[in-house]
Amino acid sequence: MGWSNPPVPWRDLERKLSGRPPTAPDDGPGSRKRTTYAPPPDVVRPTGEVTPYAELHAHSHFSFLDGASGPRELVEEAVRLGLHAIALTDHDGFAGTPLFAEIAAEHEMHTVHGTELSLGLTRPQNGIADPEGDHLLVLARDVTGYHRLAGAITEANLRGDEKGRPVHDLDELAETGRGHWLVLTGCRKGAVRRALLSDGPAAAAAALRELVERFGSDNVVVELTDHGLPRDSSHNDVLFGLARELGLPAVATGNVHHARPDQHRLATAMAALRARRSVAEMDGWLPPWGGACLRSGAEMAARFARYPGVVAQSVTIADEIAFDLRKASPDLPKRNIPDGHTATTWLRELVERGTAERYPADQHDIDAVRKRIATEMGTIERKDFSGYFVIMHDIVAFARSRGILCQGRGSAASSAVCYALGITSIDPVFYKLPFARFISEHRDEEPDIDVDFDSDRREEVIQWVYATYGRRNAAQVANVITYRPKLAVRDAAKALGYSPGSRMPGRSRSPAGAGCRTPTTATASTTYPLRWWSWPSRCWARHDTWASTPAG
Repeated sequence: MGWSNPPVPWRDLERKLSGRPPTAPDDGPGSRKRTTYAPPPDVVRPTGEVTPYAELHAHSHFSFLDGASGPRELVEEAVRLGLHAIALTDHDGFAGTPLFAEIAAEHEMHTVHGTELSLGLTRPQNGIADPEGDHLLVLARDVTGYHRLAGAITEANLRGDEKGRPVHDLDELAETGRGHWLVLTGCRKGAVRRALLSDGPAAAAAALRELVERFGSDNVVVELTDHGLPRDSSHNDVLFGLARELGLPAVATGNVHHARPDQHRLATAMAALRARRSVAEMDGWLPPWGGACLRSGAEMAARFARYPGVVAQSVTIADEIAFDLRKASPDLPKRNIPDGHTATTWLRELVERGTAERYPADQHDIDAVRKRIATEMGTIERKDFSGYFVIMHDIVAFARSRGILCQGRGSAASSAVCYALGITSIDPVFYKLPFARFISEHRDEEPDIDVDFDSDRREEVIQWVYATYGRRNAAQVANVITYRPKLAVRDAAKALGYSPGSRMPGRSRSPAGAGCRTPTTATASTTYPLRWWSWPSRCWARHDTWASTPAG
């Protein structure tokens, strides 16, 4: 490191020192930070014969502080293992589902979409070693089931009086999802396994019959999971017997919380952070090894050999209920579209009016303008985005009718249609801006139109949107922030039992001539700041080596 070198972000420096190649941030579809996903060359399906298996119960890190792997890691590991399909069943939401579906599509992997609902919560569960409540694992059978499940999650979160405490009504769920959801009996917090653990087989049978009465015998599946824990086999024996007794299908799942066994330590640390305890304090609640990982069909078949058909059943279920998430795109509301018009014809009318106002014939090359407008409208209509543009026009028109300052920005400035609708103020025809930067023929989702509103009056626009389109049809979107090095180091230290502000014992060895401020020798009692970023110089750690560059 020289005196005149430019500042190097920690993530880049750490990546180079670790010998890892640059990777695109895994921030989700539409993120400005994430490039289009390209399957790595080492992610290939195994050659030869494989045992068919579909994983129907998997959590990603979108199950905050519960899952340890991202959707990308789960899908790629499923491909390496030769799985037939995979389901994403994060807790109480579909936050990771779009990214999961996009990456799976690149690998031609069948996808099942579901969630694990939290029932009976009295408070948010962060800070609790063993969270309360029951879990209900639900898989959407079809697009309608997906929409209904998303609606049920929304209602539960609106009903809860604080973040992290959805309030579900089991009877309401049964009414909403009957015929469109497949319910699995789930993990140890599922009603059936919980009853088995606390009160024995008779109670488990009663809980299973209650599920069947609510959702129907065609919509309930008994789930068998084996992580190699002492009671797994005996519990599976009881559950498999109950399935046969009641004439229900039984299926093997992995109850996956991380893609590979070696991510067990990360999962353990995240569980400790959720509980606001150290790993040592959480030891009695945590699994002893990395059994909650993805497994191949052959391994699952060997593990569940005593239960005929449960591995093959996973493939049968996946083939029945897997669907392409792109089919679940919601229909846009048709409000404010006059009688006799469709969204497309009304958009054409609005664009015609705007073109006449913003492109006077005596001031512009009207032939070039109309050619550009026709090209853009052709793309918008082929992509079926007309309703989206009408909605954006209406929001901006409302703001301007009330004298609320607003301005479209970003890639939308490349669109002559947006300019004609009054959303943006830059003439893309005059400046020869490329429309393809705004709408790509290779992406099926609506483009991102960013509009800034006067911060003092933004709430008026938000309330108008709610009043116009309904509170069940409009939402404010939150960003999912990934870990940055400072927070990662701090939280990892918490999980390891260090209190904030403590100093970590260690050794120091500085390269000759580096101008380091740390001592070249150290005893076992030597301590260094855990919060290394608070030093006046930039510092970095590589195993047991500490070094620094001069400040400034």
